[in-house]
Amino acid sequence: MSRPSEDRNALKVESADQIQWHDERDVVVVGFGGSGVAAALEARYHCVSVLAVDRFFGGGATARSGGVVYSGGGTEFQKAEGFDDTPEEMFNYLRQETGDAVKEETLKRFCDQSATNLRWLQSHNVEFAGQIPPVKTSYPSDKYYLYYSGNEAVGSYAKHAKPAPRGHRAKGPGLSGASLYAPLKASALARGVELQVQSDVRRLVCDDSGAVLGVEVRRLMADTPAARRHKRLSQLATSLHNYSPKIAFKIRRKVTALEEEAGVIQYIRARKGVILTAGGFILNREMVEQYGPKYREGLPLGTAGCDGSGIQMGMGTGAAIDRMDKLSAWRFINPPLAWAQGIVVNDQGERYCNEEVYGAKLGYEMVEHHNGRATLILNKALFKQAFNQVLPGKIWFFQTAPALISMYLNSKKSKSISELARKINVPEAALAGTVQRYTDAANGLAEDELGKSSGFLAPLDQGPWYAIDVSFNSSVFPCPMITLGGLRVNEETGQVLNRQGEEISGLYSAGRNAVGVASNLYVSGLSIADCIFSGRRAGGSAARIGVETGQVMEEQVCTETANEAG
Repeated sequence: MSRPSEDRNALKVESADQIQWHDERDVVVVGFGGSGVAAALEARYHCVSVLAVDRFFGGGATARSGGVVYSGGGTEFQKAEGFDDTPEEMFNYLRQETGDAVKEETLKRFCDQSATNLRWLQSHNVEFAGQIPPVKTSYPSDKYYLYYSGNEAVGSYAKHAKPAPRGHRAKGPGLSGASLYAPLKASALARGVELQVQSDVRRLVCDDSGAVLGVEVRRLMADTPAARRHKRLSQLATSLHNYSPKIAFKIRRKVTALEEEAGVIQYIRARKGVILTAGGFILNREMVEQYGPKYREGLPLGTAGCDGSGIQMGMGTGAAIDRMDKLSAWRFINPPLAWAQGIVVNDQGERYCNEEVYGAKLGYEMVEHHNGRATLILNKALFKQAFNQVLPGKIWFFQTAPALISMYLNSKKSKSISELARKINVPEAALAGTVQRYTDAANGLAEDELGKSSGFLAPLDQGPWYAIDVSFNSSVFPCPMITLGGLRVNEETGQVLNRQGEEISGLYSAGRNAVGVASNLYVSGLSIADCIFSGRRAGGSAARIGVETGQVMEEQVCTETANEAG
């Protein structure tokens, strides 16, 4: 449920002595998902006390994700499959996706540390494997755990960077997010990170200088009827969200009301710093309307914690925000592969994007430049191939179901292109010309005007023809979306910056709570990879920098975690 920003303004006090603190730790982590657990582990590595506070039970969007980590530069799994990737080639590719979201030196550091961060995950018992799927896919089956998870092999990208598969899917059944997160959580708890659940951090506590001293929490006490009902309702909302988001939002309103009625206000002191890792704002309808109104009709992809509260709390201390208009809509049309061999047209009957690209690139072009309109054109041969490619057992159910429903409940069939154009309300001559030029390219008579690879081309001169509505606002084929903007941070330390570009003492942020590597155009695995990169950065910085002095303290490493350096 969306919650107003005005109650997120920081509580101002003259000094820490003015507050009756209920608990105290060196570092307090707000939100215990992917970036939160990475921050907590890194802070513990530097031998400080860490308390993670989560509104629910931890995991966040990471635990509900596909569990893909975008990693390259020569990982052991790339090498085992015969790919000689380098940090330089990874950088050359990602610069095309990340734009100016972060400085070049930050992206270079991200790429240089990529293989090391994957080994760090393995040191905390996250398992990965090789084996590359034989064809391009948006998410591989349980047989495959390394794949091209972005646009690496698309011609317009490959001419700038040698392609390599960098999508490292955590080994586990189904969507692997839980398989990635669970070992990290277990490792953190085993190493002394403390976790306080069902505790909604309402706002930050600051002194007269603006330094962050701690947090105000509304906590449901353990083993109470309110806590048990809160758990049941929040789990029900999460399970229903992708199938009935309206019902899920109603349930979340009950969750919020329960927190307000039964929550106990407590204050937790953070001697060294607070790290905001509470996720993005995709489930906050008001914030989406404010910052990304073009995206209000998509399917929010996230968990109840993705309500923008961490961003709002940062803003409540005077923090700067950036790239809040950067949302990512995922219009995947492969699998089935035959769909990607067809063409996608706008309301003028014209193609506007190479259909072999990663779904977030197609979604970006669709929403940002073509009013969210997308119609997939296939002929009988491709339609038949697509049906065979999505039969149960061949791909995931979440890929099969929308494809079959769209083909049989959301398509229009015609015996001529002119008739098809009239049915989908696009100019007849324009659609006919688009189909003819595409067919000429497929037959080798011309280059494809959008640079599509030969393996994704198929002639469309033989009918009948089908038009499938894959527009952004399709109720039959919902388009998932996430947010990418957040708090501005010092890219060396993860320390949050105020509106004047100055560091806010005692405040750090990571993951989708902050601007990062993934805050431009998205590819699978880039968000989790950034969560690990930025989470470790913030955790290490908070552990080493003193709040009172702002000076880097002498580095201290706990002996029980010394073998995890990387």
